[in-house]
Amino acid sequence: MNIQWYPGHMKKAWDMVQSHLRLVDVALELRDARAPLASENPKFAQLLQGKKRLLLLNKADLADPSVNREWVEHFRATGLETLTFNAKSDDTDELIARIMKEGAFVHEKNRRQGRKPRPIRLMVIGVPNVGKSSLINRLVGRTTSRIEDRPGVTRGKQWVRLRKDLELFDTPGILWPKFVDQKKATHLAFLGSINDLILDMSQLAMELIETLRVLYPGALNRRYDVAETGYAQEIFEEIGRRRGAILSGDRIDYERTAVLLLDEFRSARIGRISLERPTES
Repeated sequence: MNIQWYPGHMKKAWDMVQSHLRLVDVALELRDARAPLASENPKFAQLLQGKKRLLLLNKADLADPSVNREWVEHFRATGLETLTFNAKSDDTDELIARIMKEGAFVHEKNRRQGRKPRPIRLMVIGVPNVGKSSLINRLVGRTTSRIEDRPGVTRGKQWVRLRKDLELFDTPGILWPKFVDQKKATHLAFLGSINDLILDMSQLAMELIETLRVLYPGALNRRYDVAETGYAQEIFEEIGRRRGAILSGDRIDYERTAVLLLDEFRSARIGRISLERPTES
């Protein structure tokens, strides 16, 4: 399965981010803790060059805790300040403190030049469905943008005042025009960062089965009480049978089984699973 997805609104969003970048003091890049390589937009590194930058590995509660620690150590060793986070429940005080520390140069510069103090300007950026809206809602303390667990919902642009000395520029999730690395594209699809409607969900679910039995042997057996030997299609059909996803004539409902399997992976009901490790970087 060759995965490509770059709808027109992402090009517009990219142009909008570039046009507002000069106003930004600190960039907070969100990636999915389960796949920090796949959820890195390769265009961001050049875009954010020269900006103060923080990396937030979000949805850390869904990823393997030991692998989370490895990723933090890996990125910090490269000089990139990195935190793990769960935007739905973690306390934001430490995160705001880190942001204010990175942006302290703004206040120092204004004091030196005798200018009136202004808020630090923060930009939150990342690929679709990485949890930006949930994070912003936690930071602000109220709902500021529509949230659904599917990519491409937050499409507008907005500055949000978090406190008197901190403003936030919200951006939509942005991918890049062409996926050369199909493994990364598949990982993004597993995570829900690519619109499910353009995907062959049954094939994607079978690829997930292959991935899980290599990375986390026994996880499928514990969740679904299925043997992990044989072809992925056989395991897939057995999961459907055990979950009652059966059509007339004792046929397995492929669509229902695929959605069930992917939803349970995405919500960590199969377990806290990391798709990537620093040794792959």
